[in-house]
Amino acid sequence: MNILEIEHLDVHFPIHIGTVRAVEDVSLSLQHGEVMGLVGESGCGKSTLGFSILKLLRSPGHIAGGAIHYHGRDIASMKQRELLNLRGKKISMIFQDPLTSLNPLFRVEDHFVETIQTHEKGISRKKARARAEEMLVNLGISPERLSEYPHQMSGGMRQRIMIGISLILNPDLLIADEPTTSLDVIVEAQFLDLLNELRRKYNLTILLISHNLGIVAQMADRVTVMYGGRIAESGPAETVFTNPAHPYTQGLLASIPNIQLDQPEIQTMPGAPPDLVNPPPGCVLHPRCPQVMEKCKRERPVFTENNGRRVSCWLYT
Repeated sequence: MNILEIEHLDVHFPIHIGTVRAVEDVSLSLQHGEVMGLVGESGCGKSTLGFSILKLLRSPGHIAGGAIHYHGRDIASMKQRELLNLRGKKISMIFQDPLTSLNPLFRVEDHFVETIQTHEKGISRKKARARAEEMLVNLGISPERLSEYPHQMSGGMRQRIMIGISLILNPDLLIADEPTTSLDVIVEAQFLDLLNELRRKYNLTILLISHNLGIVAQMADRVTVMYGGRIAESGPAETVFTNPAHPYTQGLLASIPNIQLDQPEIQTMPGAPPDLVNPPPGCVLHPRCPQVMEKCKRERPVFTENNGRRVSCWLYT
């Protein structure tokens, strides 16, 4: 059963030189209990897509077209009151930098209590604190640290607090936006182990947004690759990583350093990401693609579907 369905989503940011088409004609779905990895280089639109799901786009950004259905309800058409009931309770989000996401004037306890009392009217502070203590124990943190402020904790500890706040109301869907960006590799490994454990315990559905392909390979059941605001390829994680079909996916995987191989230079893809105000005609990748054909320069490719994989490339039609 699909918990989330995004259909032909467009997200635009009008600016003085034109309109930034940050997300264009994106369609994807998440099934209950799975982890979807959303990958691509910086500026490809993956974080914008995550914010769109909760309608947290900063002005002048707006949803210009398409639909986002959560259990059949269209999020894009929801009123503000409906959104307040949805955010945190049904769909939660872990943001990139926990230090800037947590209120520096609030103790950790205050963050948990406010979240619980906002969505569960009538619950006492004592009961809310007790639930926060239980959550911290599950996260491997001493309940005594509820009385501390965010700046008194390490980056890894703050990230765990963010996870706890995101899970305290038992949401159906967790959006994790670059959750390991500020962590060192040791804390990152601990964080991923914790997220896997919590996934099993709470039967979480996770949209994992990351540029780190290693993390996605370890966590995800399915992978969606974005480039220039559009989906290049999506499919089962094992299939995409072992046999990438789209030239952009192949380039991403080839750029990963491998200490087990005699690799004198890291492979790179020439050129730069596209201008989303004036994207190139046809396939948005064609100025950088090593396998470009004349058709790619004129016509936008259609999706080819086979065994659960979707590829937007003329080479596979």
